[in-house]
Amino acid sequence: MKNRHARVAWIAAIAASALALSPLVTTANAAVSSQSAAAPKKDNQSDKDTLQVGAARVDITPTDPKYPALNEYDHEKLNLRAIVFENHGHRGALIGADTVHIDAPIFTETIKAVAAELKTSPSNIIVSSTHAHSAVVPGPAVSGPAWGNAPGYLANAALKAVKEAESDMEPALMGYSTGSADLNVNRDAIDPTTGKWTQAANPDGPTDKAVAVLSFAHPDGSPIAAYVTYAMHPVNGYLGYYTSGDFPAAMSRWVEQSFNDKMVTVFAQNASGDVNPLWLRTGTNVLASESGVPITGYEMTREKVEQPVRDNVVTPVKPSDKSVHQLFDYIQSLGIVLGEEVIRIMSHTKANEGNPTIWGASDTVTCPGRTRLDNAREGVPGVYTDGPDVDIPTGMLGIGDVALANVGAEIYTRIGERIKAQSPMKNTMVVTLAEGKAASGYIPDEQSWDHQTFQVLGSKLKPGCAEDGIADSTTHMIQTYAHSR
Repeated sequence: MKNRHARVAWIAAIAASALALSPLVTTANAAVSSQSAAAPKKDNQSDKDTLQVGAARVDITPTDPKYPALNEYDHEKLNLRAIVFENHGHRGALIGADTVHIDAPIFTETIKAVAAELKTSPSNIIVSSTHAHSAVVPGPAVSGPAWGNAPGYLANAALKAVKEAESDMEPALMGYSTGSADLNVNRDAIDPTTGKWTQAANPDGPTDKAVAVLSFAHPDGSPIAAYVTYAMHPVNGYLGYYTSGDFPAAMSRWVEQSFNDKMVTVFAQNASGDVNPLWLRTGTNVLASESGVPITGYEMTREKVEQPVRDNVVTPVKPSDKSVHQLFDYIQSLGIVLGEEVIRIMSHTKANEGNPTIWGASDTVTCPGRTRLDNAREGVPGVYTDGPDVDIPTGMLGIGDVALANVGAEIYTRIGERIKAQSPMKNTMVVTLAEGKAASGYIPDEQSWDHQTFQVLGSKLKPGCAEDGIADSTTHMIQTYAHSR
């Protein structure tokens, strides 16, 4: 086991060249909107006049004795992590769970329980999933039991984490910086053979390479917690027989262990609706091993190998040990590389804000819907009729000079970039798969509605509403906060 981890570390050191080491963007005073806005409402819960922060991690890994885990990699464990903070009687929390998604009823149940425990507004809490597609019950089933969305499961785990974090709250300072990592790629592409739209690496498409880190530290500089966003679908282990939190879990554990497990690292997705990992070879090989497709060593077209397994065309068998270990080595390497960038950012961040304003808001964007009449996956026009309107939950949590704009859906890259561009605050993080799971499906930007990919074809939204609605909603909330802080 030690040899395996040594090899993974060596692989990651070589892969570190993938990092785009751009200059760090350090904390700066937020711009103040000239638009008048109502002052944030105050609540009074304590007389503490300095920032207090605590953090905790709770294991939520599902198991099935018929399909034992390898028990060789940290990312085989799924966790729910919580950062709890308070200043001037205002409390909030940042919660991230190693799950595929969080259904709206489960989100509501969880956030109500946490808000009651903290005696604060639900708008002061962000609950999101890492969106790891292999964060599932192990085994060959395409879609196993919805363990993470069973009533009470996540709510109880979140309450446990929040209570532990509460009990460990200490005086703290916060800071914010960004770096970048060139690990992701746009996934809306034209197949060079068929000339039709498909899901594949498109280096010319838009991606957000930013790694954003909100750091919380003790007055002596030692870390308490970090909240990290990056845009990349964790699909490496999808349909791969084994449970894994993919690169988000690997990254979080790498950072936490680098500080001797004396801090907690929460991961949240940036705008990643049209973004995959640049390299999918090892995960594709696992699917090939399950379905009997010959593995050549070269990169294979993912969709051609995935589709028979995903659509039950073949009966998958347990993948080879070699293919699984190569996949898990690769996932660990991604986590190490991204984790090293997070640590680099933290190392150069000036955590000097000890008296931040804390304020949250929530909103709902309602857009015309459509109902699909065909079922083709990609490469052809979709056929639709009018459908019910779709509600898209949005929110904003302000912590000092940092604004966290959150959306309860998977949005395309350009929408995330627009949120940040329109924001009156320089330090704006975009958090997706928060605020519950909208019924919309994927939300393309306006330039991408003609892409005949499964994300666009499957969207329950009509074009012409969602991008403007989301960007304007989050902008208004951030303006309200910026004007009043």
